[in-house]
Amino acid sequence: MFPSTALATVLVDELVRGGVREAVLAPGSRSAPLAYALEEADRAGRLRLHVRVDERSAGFLALGLARASGEPVVVVTTSGTAVANLHPAVLEAHHSAIPLVVLSADRPAELRGTGANQTTVQPGIFAGALRSEADLPAPESVSAATCAHWRSSVCRVLAAALDRTSADGWVRSGPVHLNVAFRDPLAPELSGDQHPPKLHGRPDGGPWTRVRAQRVRPDESDQRARGRTVVLLGDLGTPQLHDRALQWAQANGYPVLAEPFGRLPHGRTIVPHGVLVAGDEATLDELAPEQVVVVGRLTLFREFGRLLRRPGVVVEHISAQPSWTDPSHVVHEVHGIGHLSVVSATADQGWAQRWIEAGQAWGERVREAVLQQPTGIAVAATVAAALGDDDILVLGSSNAPRDLAIGLGAVQQVGSPVVLANRGLAGIDGTVSTAVGIALAGYGGGAAIDEEEASTRQRTIALMGDLTFLHDINGLLIGPTEPRPDLTIVVVNDDGGGIFSTLEYGEPARSADEASAAATERLFGTPHGTDLASVCRGYRIQHDLAHSLAHLGELLAEGSTGIRAIEVRVDRSGHRSLRDRLRAGSPRTERP
Repeated sequence: MFPSTALATVLVDELVRGGVREAVLAPGSRSAPLAYALEEADRAGRLRLHVRVDERSAGFLALGLARASGEPVVVVTTSGTAVANLHPAVLEAHHSAIPLVVLSADRPAELRGTGANQTTVQPGIFAGALRSEADLPAPESVSAATCAHWRSSVCRVLAAALDRTSADGWVRSGPVHLNVAFRDPLAPELSGDQHPPKLHGRPDGGPWTRVRAQRVRPDESDQRARGRTVVLLGDLGTPQLHDRALQWAQANGYPVLAEPFGRLPHGRTIVPHGVLVAGDEATLDELAPEQVVVVGRLTLFREFGRLLRRPGVVVEHISAQPSWTDPSHVVHEVHGIGHLSVVSATADQGWAQRWIEAGQAWGERVREAVLQQPTGIAVAATVAAALGDDDILVLGSSNAPRDLAIGLGAVQQVGSPVVLANRGLAGIDGTVSTAVGIALAGYGGGAAIDEEEASTRQRTIALMGDLTFLHDINGLLIGPTEPRPDLTIVVVNDDGGGIFSTLEYGEPARSADEASAAATERLFGTPHGTDLASVCRGYRIQHDLAHSLAHLGELLAEGSTGIRAIEVRVDRSGHRSLRDRLRAGSPRTERP
């Protein structure tokens, strides 16, 4: 057996022993030994292999699989620029604590710096964004000692990706990088020789090195009285932590202003249309909190940031990671997730109920403003209303999560589905590929599913804008022999970057000036005029055009297999006026 084949065989075998069940491959020549080893493992039913021609899509597909499953997923590339194309996915995994395993093939070390084709310095290419990295040299020969080194290296990066050694309750999972050099010959011998004993792993079929999880220390936070407390609930990474946070807030009687991540906000402590309440100074003056507890990571609304900066407010943060979110530098104290077990039972229930009522007062205005015709908010509310507890909603960045947060409650919700999104850096990169990965993870790791299970398993619905959809259109490039998910993508098509019209670039004064308006349209509006139906046809996926909100609801209620895009066209020019109309003072002051 050639040394390159032996190295790849051992690495893939140890990855499977370490719990890897999904792998994504972007093919190339230098990575051929890994490709053959992965295909062999796929054929044997040890893992499920996904092949993609675009490395960026491959990276986000792996990220989606890992995000949905919580398990490490491997993405394999060849050398050179192929590795660099994974950087956006690695950054998102770093900021979202997702166990993404980059396995990059490399040329022998002596070729670095010589001008050799497809050769650059790959170790350190993701500097600052990794939990661990290792650089394995190209072997000249194979021995039991070298195989032990290879297996040990795999165990180390997997332990770092999953944070199995943490004893303090923080979540330190994240991306790792195993860079592996291969020498020619890269293709295996055709003789079909059995693997020699020196390549074998532990006889019990387990990993070379077992890493035992440490016991999490109990939270040592004090249980002092907290007074009038409002909770701002952001992204915690998993729906389980989100559920725990809501239970904690409910046990304490704290009103909750929630971003729509982890799980669709629900429960009696949720303040409806919370961002609108937070943006109304009259309400805040009347119901001023003494303390605001931020749970998770806030990424959406400036109104929440202004609430945290109000004079006299004590801000505490409950974080799932060792780092915490505090861009305004106002946090007084940081707690781990263990703090969600602390119940003070000192809340002012009457005051908390007034927060809930303040949110309910916005309901009629939101319904009147958004449900007369398709708008981003109305589409988001319609999608949410179509989902049950067992479904998964994948959100793009930009307007989609903001529209959902505002529109929740405008249409009666059926359930509280899991909500997943790339909020680590909140970019639009790889959103389609991430959604494909999340939908594929719902298949149960590649296990066969009978017809009865297929009819009852969860649906995966993605909601995103047209630019987000087009930016990662190659996420739809799936070969005819590759596993394909059941995924419905709802595309809100406003022919450009609609979110910018709601920011300072879309201020009425700028729009009134012809030259300024033209510049804003070109630089930020970025109209594309793309026929989405033709694009979908080119990628062999079903396309439906929803003509109304009712039609959208009917399309979502239909059963479907494979990938389907539902396009909803909205007028981008109305985004600013809709936002201003919704935020025009508290509706409670309009009562007779």
